[in-house]
Amino acid sequence: RGRESPRLMFMMSSGGLTAADMFQGKDALLSGPAGGVVGMVETAKLAGFDKVIGFDMGGTSTDVAHFDGDYERAFDTEVAGVRIRAPMMRIHTVAAGGGSILHYEAGRFRAGPDSAGANPGPAAYRRGGPLAVTDANVMLGKLQPDFFPAIFGPGQDEPLDVQTVREKFLALAAEIGDGRAPEAVAEGFVTIAVENMANAIKKISVQRGYDVTEYLLNCFGGAGGQHACRVADALGMEAVLIHPFSGLLSAYGIGLSSIFSSRQQALLKPLAEVSRPAIDELIATLRKAVIDELAAQGIAEDAVASKPVLQIRYDGTDTALPVNFERGSIAGAKADFETAHKAQFGFVYDDKPMIVESVGVEGIDTGGAGREESDSILEDIAASPSENRQIFIDGAWRDAGIFRREALKPGRKLAGPALVIEPNQTIVVEPGWQAEITAKNHVLLRRIEKKRRQAALGTEADPVMLEVFNNLFMSIAEQMGVTLQNTAYSVNIKERLDFSCAVFDRNGALVANAPHMPVHLGSMDRSVETIIRLNSGDIHPGDVFALNAPYNGGTHLPDITVVTPVFSLPL
Repeated sequence: RGRESPRLMFMMSSGGLTAADMFQGKDALLSGPAGGVVGMVETAKLAGFDKVIGFDMGGTSTDVAHFDGDYERAFDTEVAGVRIRAPMMRIHTVAAGGGSILHYEAGRFRAGPDSAGANPGPAAYRRGGPLAVTDANVMLGKLQPDFFPAIFGPGQDEPLDVQTVREKFLALAAEIGDGRAPEAVAEGFVTIAVENMANAIKKISVQRGYDVTEYLLNCFGGAGGQHACRVADALGMEAVLIHPFSGLLSAYGIGLSSIFSSRQQALLKPLAEVSRPAIDELIATLRKAVIDELAAQGIAEDAVASKPVLQIRYDGTDTALPVNFERGSIAGAKADFETAHKAQFGFVYDDKPMIVESVGVEGIDTGGAGREESDSILEDIAASPSENRQIFIDGAWRDAGIFRREALKPGRKLAGPALVIEPNQTIVVEPGWQAEITAKNHVLLRRIEKKRRQAALGTEADPVMLEVFNNLFMSIAEQMGVTLQNTAYSVNIKERLDFSCAVFDRNGALVANAPHMPVHLGSMDRSVETIIRLNSGDIHPGDVFALNAPYNGGTHLPDITVVTPVFSLPL
């Protein structure tokens, strides 16, 4: 009445907003996690970081994302078995959350992938649920029940149930029977959950040629603060950002998002000057469509920032990589593509022409982008804990300071071990880490002591380290498979996935295999043993052996086994 009506905007999976009358359901399948990506990028920029790994840990799963100057979007995605042609943020999800169920079977610890959910939830929720990652943190003292509201149990009026958690871990320790304390059992499960999440981050970073040690870990989600330092340690990262709204950062990110539009169209022209007119013409056509869509939402053309992106691949392959074409230079695009290809796959072709598979244009409203956060005066003094409590870290109970987040003013610093209690989460500051409240009231965690090397493992199989190394070796085999699939020419490998990858020890015994085609795995160890036997004393760094003889372990002549030795560096 006499006022301008507020505009109703919807969040899209692409990380942008659109007007209600232009919204389509297919554009919002991953809109919540996309809000988290925008939130992690914008808050990291405010903190002064431009290389960011997002780590969003909730109750059931963990979402991870990568940012290095540009948002990464996929235009052809499979969701629940349905292929979707719509721009979506590149987000990798792993089944590791606070509700991940803990298992002990066949001498190994395992966390997830099944989840206790919210009902019955973890054992501490007083609904008869199984032991979960949250219970492990309760057992270790990293979650303090008296800082939680009394909302548990059938009547939703009871506190977290520490006694049941302790009884269940005591029973599990007795079942394992190797003399370890129930707290050590709980710590082992947390270690495995941390490794699972670290491996998920490797899939979107190391697997694609990025050095995570150069990045900030922006941690959010209700359970993220409990594991932030340990996940960073597992990846060699030394800085972690936790925003005041980190427990709600996906929602906050939606509020930071801008109106967005994109268009993409196939081109299939060589990346050469002769194709320049066709590329420029298509960019102009797509830019006009983007500007028209934003204009229909009240965005003036001079408020639109547009960016052309070329999807480029080598001729004869079908793995295209996005290349920013804002400079408009063909030579620059070639150099950028070769740099990206070398980082992701380790090589470039000197004799293959490059093809522009498609052209895309993205447009965003610059008037609504981001949000400023004011700086406060820093008080460069150490913070004092309100009290000390015992938490279990590295196999022993240790004193940890308890700090209320609202009492920590900008400039205050505190060293681990410590717990920072926020309204929406608990932040665990591990030993060797320091938490600092920045001028923008963010919590910035930094490693201030060199990480200690663990003592060498004995010959007895430790059920915790057995699962940790199983996951690490399987991750290596999976990364081998991704590279093979993306660089292959054969339809059998590229589309039918008729291949297998595995890691073997120095004697040719199987260590770990990825979940690939099983028919090859039965004889693959014999192939490796044959290579070792026939070339004893003559295997050197850089050697690659190919074998297809059925007598020596091959399955049949068209199947070629490629064996590459890996040498450890001298200590």
